Amino acid sequence: MAIVEAHGLTKAFDGFTAVSGLSLEVAEGEVFGFLGPNGAGKTTTIRMLAGIIAPTSGHAVVAGLRPDLEPENLHQHIGLLTENPGFYNRLSARFNLGFFAGFYSGFDIDHQVEKYLRMMGLWERREDKVGTFSKGMKQRLALVRALLHQPKVLFLDEPTAGLDPEAAHEVRDMIQELSVEGQTVFLSTHNLVEAELLCHRIGVVRTELLALDTPENLRRSLFRRQVVVELENPNPTLVSTIAGLPFVQKIEQAGNQFRLELTDPEVYRPELVKDIVEAGGRIMSVSEERHSLEDIYLSLVREEENSG
Repeated sequence: MAIVEAHGLTKAFDGFTAVSGLSLEVAEGEVFGFLGPNGAGKTTTIRMLAGIIAPTSGHAVVAGLRPDLEPENLHQHIGLLTENPGFYNRLSARFNLGFFAGFYSGFDIDHQVEKYLRMMGLWERREDKVGTFSKGMKQRLALVRALLHQPKVLFLDEPTAGLDPEAAHEVRDMIQELSVEGQTVFLSTHNLVEAELLCHRIGVVRTELLALDTPENLRRSLFRRQVVVELENPNPTLVSTIAGLPFVQKIEQAGNQFRLELTDPEVYRPELVKDIVEAGGRIMSVSEERHSLEDIYLSLVREEENSG
């Protein structure tokens, strides 16, 4: 069941179109990655979905509500983590959270504060001034603040931007834990490793939506699977034999290494090995080339650039 829907969302500023005709759905309990370069419209999209700005045209439905028509009601059901969250640095973490929790209703504030501070590893620092926290700790505290009222959808805008590797790792661990608990997360990022690690599906955007699917399905649609075989001292006769196999569609040689496109790698990979051995070939290794999310992303963005 979709809990986030965008229908032709468009936002223009003084003649400049930041987001154009964006349509997508995010299922309940899904971690959805929203990828794109700087200036691609990711933050603008989140601001429209969160009811902070209204679209120029099109509309969205989030947690059953129209963000442009019912922003105050919507804010009771969503959590938002911006790239640079603000706190009262001279006040304690507990006081900050209690203050912000006062904007919501219908839950036990003390219980929720303790629950999420413990989850984020900050319970022992609850009485410390936020100004003494590292950037990574502030980001985890901001996650606590966004989760206190148990939102149906959590919007994260570049949650690990500017963090050192250790702090970024901690934040990603928290997102994974939330995913296990069934929290719906809309994650805007340009960190491709992060997206591949965390997200069930991804959308690639550059003003317009370029692609929307699981990383694995995008790999299959954009790249042909290649089996990589390394042989010991291949000879021309053996190479000719391999190239002539009915299920080998394409063969590329670089020294002792061969890249092969097969009609169906799952079915014919064992047959390929058998035929090479029977032809007298000595196999050093067999593997399959696997394209990363970075390959997918760059392919989509470059294709869009070339078409433009």
